[in-house]
Amino acid sequence: MSKKPLHILLADDDEGDRLLFTVAFSELKIKTVVKTVNNGTQLKDWLNKEDISLPYILFLDLNMPPNSGLECLKEIKSNEKLKDIFIAIYSTSDSEKDMEDTFLNGANIYITKPNDFNILKKILTKAVSTASLYQDQSLKRENFLLRVY
Repeated sequence: MSKKPLHILLADDDEGDRLLFTVAFSELKIKTVVKTVNNGTQLKDWLNKEDISLPYILFLDLNMPPNSGLECLKEIKSNEKLKDIFIAIYSTSDSEKDMEDTFLNGANIYITKPNDFNILKKILTKAVSTASLYQDQSLKRENFLLRVY
């Protein structure tokens, strides 16, 4: 019997980043269904649909109009239906302030978007395995920033 695919959701306003993300997941040996949305408004609309499976991981870009990723994170974590979604911040920003703000507002991991496609695939694999282990761990700064060396 085969495992059910993991539902992955990416909210990112950059079309190129969305394309690389979906191609990277398609090349992994992980069964996934990847859905992308272009901004915070589309994200909220999608998450509030009645007939959807909530994502296993939500990858959330920080710098999106009209609602920033931080605003979306706060709304999700304050919503009883959505608050337990595993959220990976997925941003070009490597700002300590952004990392701190998202950590304090309940993000599970923080990923700085890599410039290398193979590193992206390694990061996505590690993000999925981190999400599966996360249920057994508490939120700590030590396991917040996801890096691949």
